[in-house]
Amino acid sequence: MRQSVIELEKFYASRLGQAARSMVGRRLSSVWPDLSGKDVLGFGYCYPFLLPYCDSAKRVVLAMPGAQGAIAHSGKRGIIATLSEEEFLPFSDARFDSVLVAHGFEETNRFNELLAELWRVTKPEGRIVVIAANRAGLWARSDKSPYGAGRPFSRAQLRNALKTAGFIPTIWSGALYSPPAKWLTGQTSLNVCEKFGETVFPGFSGLVLVEAVKRLYVDSSDGHRERVSRPVFGTTPIGNAASRTK
Repeated sequence: MRQSVIELEKFYASRLGQAARSMVGRRLSSVWPDLSGKDVLGFGYCYPFLLPYCDSAKRVVLAMPGAQGAIAHSGKRGIIATLSEEEFLPFSDARFDSVLVAHGFEETNRFNELLAELWRVTKPEGRIVVIAANRAGLWARSDKSPYGAGRPFSRAQLRNALKTAGFIPTIWSGALYSPPAKWLTGQTSLNVCEKFGETVFPGFSGLVLVEAVKRLYVDSSDGHRERVSRPVFGTTPIGNAASRTK
């Protein structure tokens, strides 16, 4: 069962949620510095992270899982949020230049189907950024935030899943190195924790961020190859056999 959109809204309105939004936004802006003129999809609960792009992007659409619920967020084109089934996204093929997934993978029961749908609606050479709770981080072990619910991921798990779905991971990053404690939500404390974690404990961030590109032709075998033996030909080549009948 997914967390409700009301719970997510309440969290991001809190001090802890604002700190999480700030640190994720810091990382996301370095991966996506500009989305001007692009069609952007957010799946899960992405509004706090896509809000800075709403004015410059050509179009921003928020697809929220039916089990989570939706809030009628609006943009320059009117309402930008829609309820959606995870395995049947209501968009045409190759529709979006950029796709963001946040609070989308951890609680889904249709992980592979969802990834296949996200690949379908992404344009060739389009980019997807996944934000997920890190299995090795403190936030996945705490009930103080939505990141403690559902299934956390390691980098290897996300890499393998994305490659199998037809995406090629290109950029890895982390956010939320500070513990999920309100007394560490000041901007100075957050910056110190982030810089320290990035330098000393890069694998123990609260969240994992990965950008991947959609490729139409991707080898999903993860580097494994079947050995091909030397071919065995027939005793009499067809060409020679034909010439002998003349």
